[in-house]
Amino acid sequence: MNTASMQLAAPSGLVGLVLFVIAVGLLALLAGGFWLTSRVKYRESARPRPDEQPKLPPEGAVHEVQENRDYQEVPKTPKGGRPLTPYELSNMDSVPSDDKKRPRWSRGSSGSFGGGGLGAH
Repeated sequence: MNTASMQLAAPSGLVGLVLFVIAVGLLALLAGGFWLTSRVKYRESARPRPDEQPKLPPEGAVHEVQENRDYQEVPKTPKGGRPLTPYELSNMDSVPSDDKKRPRWSRGSSGSFGGGGLGAH
């Protein structure tokens, strides 16, 4: 080895100084983040007091309504006819059904494709 490579390999105080400056910079960045967060939090509106909390309506809690719905059928396209565009279809509303019996899946079926059941065997 020659003298130049020995001098380059010798420990230098400059490397320690650079690492110290980087560490101080990171600490300053973290402290600035905390300071900015506290300023943003200070500007937020206060949390509502207990008397400002939402109350239940006088008739009590709202409950789920279960009902069967009848849907309008999509018009069938006649053979050789032009298919309808979405703009030619009406709003497909639904109305409550007169039939109160809930539809059930067939026995032994999972009820959906790929639902994980054994299917009808």
